[in-house]
Amino acid sequence: MAATPDPKFPTLDIPLPTSRLATSALKVLQVDPELSQLVTRDFSVVPALQSSDGGSRVLKVEYKATTNRMLRVAVNSFMDSLKLVLEVMEQLDTDVLGFPQETGQSN
Repeated sequence: MAATPDPKFPTLDIPLPTSRLATSALKVLQVDPELSQLVTRDFSVVPALQSSDGGSRVLKVEYKATTNRMLRVAVNSFMDSLKLVLEVMEQLDTDVLGFPQETGQSN
C-alpha cells in the first residue's frame, strides 16, 4: 500500500528584512535536494503582510511528506541549514541588522 502525502502540513514562513536577503537565502537553500523521495518541499519569496517599509520579504517553505517522522527529519535538517545561512548573513551582510555596521571593529 503506497503512502500519500498529508495535505495539512504547515508552511514555514521565515521573515527577512529585504528582498535581496530573502532571494539569497532561497537560492542557497534550494540547491540541496531532499535526501528522501518521500519528502518534497517548495520555496518561494513573498512580500511580508505587515511590512511598514514595503521591503521586507518572507521566505515560504512548503513541505509534504508521507510520514510525520520523515517530515520531522526533513524540517530539522532544513532548520540547521537555515541557521547557518542566517549566521553567515549576520556576520557578512550589513542589511541584516537594518543599519550600517560600524567600521574599524575587529572580531
